Amino acid sequence: MSSQVRGGTRWKRFALVMVPSVVATAAVGVGLAQGALAASFSVSGQEFKVSTDRLEGRNFVQYGSVAVGKDLEGKDATHAVAVSGFSYAEITNMCQSVVTPKVPVLGNVSLELRAGTKPKRPVVATNLYLDVSQLDADAEFKNIDIGVAAGSLKKEGDPESIGIQPGTQAKKEGFAQRADEAVLTDVEQTAWATTAGTFKLSDLKLRLHTGDKKECF
Repeated sequence: MSSQVRGGTRWKRFALVMVPSVVATAAVGVGLAQGALAASFSVSGQEFKVSTDRLEGRNFVQYGSVAVGKDLEGKDATHAVAVSGFSYAEITNMCQSVVTPKVPVLGNVSLELRAGTKPKRPVVATNLYLDVSQLDADAEFKNIDIGVAAGSLKKEGDPESIGIQPGTQAKKEGFAQRADEAVLTDVEQTAWATTAGTFKLSDLKLRLHTGDKKECF
C-alpha cells in the first residue's frame, strides 16, 4: 500500500499518495472484474494488518501462492502466501494498518483505516482475494471440500463460484479447499495484498499517526 520514504519531499508524497490509493481500490477492482487489468502485481515491501469482528463470505476458496515484489531496500523479495477468496463478503468493523519505518524527522509513521463500524452498514466486497501470511480467527464453513486441486476450485455450472485468481502464481495441482459459505469471527491477519472486484467502505475513516502504537493489533 505504501512506498519507501527517503527524504522530506518523499514524505509529502507519502501523505498525498496514501489517501487517493484507498479511493482508487474500487476503480481498479472494477477493471479486474471486467478483465481489463491483470490481477497480478508487484507487492510492496510492507505487510499490513487487518482485523475485523466478523466476515461472512460466499463461495470461499483457499490455496497456496507466491507474492513477488521488492523489499524496502529495493531488493527482490518473494513471499509464500495463503490466498483466501470469496465471491461476496460482508465485513463488520474492519481495521487496516500499516507502518512505514524511518520517515525522516518523524520516525515511524502508521496509517490506520477503519470502515464498516456500524453493524447494519458493513464493508461489502465482491470477488475478494486476500494474500495472507498469518491468520487468527474462529471459523465456520458450510459444505466444505478439503483437498481439492487448486485448478479445480471453480465449480462447473455455478456462475457465482470462483477459482484461482487470474494472473497469480498458484500451482494448479496444489492443495486447496472450498466451501459454499464461510463465517470468520474475531479475525486478526497479516497480509501482503488484497484485491476485489468491488470494495464498498462505509463510514471510512483514515488517520496518520507518528509511531507504531495505532496498529489494528
